[in-house]
Amino acid sequence: MKIKFSLKHAASHCVLIFGALFMLMPFIWMLSTAFKPPQEIFEASLWPFPKNFYGFQHFSEVLKSAPIGKYMLNGVIVCAGILFVQLLVAIPAAYALAKLNFAGRELLFICILAALSVPIQATSLPIYIAMSSGNLLNTYFAQMLPFFLSMFAIFLLRQNFKSFPDEIIHAARLDGMSELEIVWRVVTPSAIPAITAFSIFSLVAHWNDLYWPLIVISSTELAPPPLGMLLFASAESGANYGALMAGATLITAPMVLAFLIARRRFIQGITMTSFR
Repeated sequence: MKIKFSLKHAASHCVLIFGALFMLMPFIWMLSTAFKPPQEIFEASLWPFPKNFYGFQHFSEVLKSAPIGKYMLNGVIVCAGILFVQLLVAIPAAYALAKLNFAGRELLFICILAALSVPIQATSLPIYIAMSSGNLLNTYFAQMLPFFLSMFAIFLLRQNFKSFPDEIIHAARLDGMSELEIVWRVVTPSAIPAITAFSIFSLVAHWNDLYWPLIVISSTELAPPPLGMLLFASAESGANYGALMAGATLITAPMVLAFLIARRRFIQGITMTSFR
């Protein structure tokens, strides 16, 4: 029995390791290309490690040729602004759907679930026309506005708030706390793992978003990281793959570090969220 259990345990770990390597292959290839000299990039070999270390040249070239720091700062401003408004709206909305009784609550929740299936591409044209009429294009606000209301955040936090004890909320009301005080001072601190999990989802999604900035931004001064890398690739005519991968490494690193720092809260927020 012990041998059978050990073999089964080893087999499951082998499958997980293979899956992890498969998922990491794009990152491995990116790092490998960033540190290879130009003549090695197009060699017909799958060996990931460079024979001659060439990383600093690629990184220095991309830092000189493109304002990567400015692109990343733009990304921080846009992602932080979106996340702040998303949480400001989603937390009270999720609390109302989870803990308050009002007419049409279940119907409203069904509408929120239905809205999750609507992609940004379906609404981009009317939003663009409205922004163009209001002279809002080519601004930070234009990059953030369509994402202020996150249905996924409302859904995720509502599921988390459903498991919060009603007795604590009733006690807070008896103590004279208003509903907003209960939301921000009582319920929200207990949902930090779920909020962290959503924050990671939001930051990664909008840090990597190219579709919407490509539509509303025409100035390189306001370009977020993906659009900045597209502009850099166009300037390089797509020929200098080492520098392109070095730039991709620089703009990917903050999201990887953010996930590694918050991974425990992220996993806890996903696993502890009830889906009922």
